[in-house]
Amino acid sequence: MPESVGIATGFLIAALHQAGLSCLTHTPNLMKFLNETLGRPASEKPVMILAVGHPAADATVPAVAKLKKPLQDILTVYE
Repeated sequence: MPESVGIATGFLIAALHQAGLSCLTHTPNLMKFLNETLGRPASEKPVMILAVGHPAADATVPAVAKLKKPLQDILTVYE
């Protein structure tokens, strides 16, 4: 089940991005506080928090986020 949630969340984040929205994921270690805060039953298990909104007009991507390893350093091809 966690895999399904992760895949679905990835699709949601991609769709939000395509719609021009920004998204920040937050996965605190202890998520049980959300059940109480949002009045949800204990049987539900929160996985992550998504903060979604329109980016500021002057928003930029930090330079450090653009630093990428060369493909040959991270790719292994099996034939």
